[in-house]
Amino acid sequence: MSKTKLTVAVCQLRTELEQEATLAKAEAMLRRAAQSGADIAVLPEMFNCPYDRAYFKKFAAQGHKQVVKALSAWAKENKLLLVGGSVPEAEGERLYNTCFVFDSEGRQIARHRKVHLFDVDLPGMRFKESATFTPGEEITVFDTPFGKMGAAVCFDVRFPELFRAMANRGARIIFLPAQFNMTTGPAHWELSLRARAMDNELFVVAAAAARYEGFSYECWGHSSVVDPYGTVLASCGAEEELLLAEIDLARVDEVRRQLPTFLHLRRDVYKVAD
Repeated sequence: MSKTKLTVAVCQLRTELEQEATLAKAEAMLRRAAQSGADIAVLPEMFNCPYDRAYFKKFAAQGHKQVVKALSAWAKENKLLLVGGSVPEAEGERLYNTCFVFDSEGRQIARHRKVHLFDVDLPGMRFKESATFTPGEEITVFDTPFGKMGAAVCFDVRFPELFRAMANRGARIIFLPAQFNMTTGPAHWELSLRARAMDNELFVVAAAAARYEGFSYECWGHSSVVDPYGTVLASCGAEEELLLAEIDLARVDEVRRQLPTFLHLRRDVYKVAD
């Protein structure tokens, strides 16, 4: 029987303008996570690159393979299942907002390219991620020694169809590297995380970047771990923090017995993503 009780480490770090400085901080935080007994560690969206159109292509030009190689090494050195946040991934002329996942031997076991790009026109804020990135086309669920898990990136959380599809494919934890901002964060961050966890009766582990005040895009922070009942088990503030949370995957089965929503899906009435 696979292990059900796990320690998850969420690395809420501040992305610096110099990539090497950010990578050094990430490596140190992951080492602390391992020393604290973590089984799984998660980094934020665009953890190596400021979340700003002025930097995406510049950092992609430095080569995402260097960062992927570092993530692989950190996973192996620290014996962690590592959800590597996301990085600007270049493939030919296209750029993707991509999350790479590694097992505790440093092997890449998944790659999630952000499916839903952040194109919004909010009061006081306009952003068009599709001006730089190409959307991904795949639902990402992967096998681990602890069972099946899924990955999504930031704006993906607003699309319950994607999360239901991962749940239907067996995911018991969904990891969400993200960078909600100072407008959407206070209004929708916790609400979205709790809703997706409750809807699908699984754990949602969301890793946000720490706030970089005065920068053109300020992240809300508040990384969180939510259980299958929609209860927030642990969360951060806005500053850099290593968040540790104990989760028991048996809780997924417990909640699904108590509230067997998956047994009552009306597939004859509506199409359920799979």
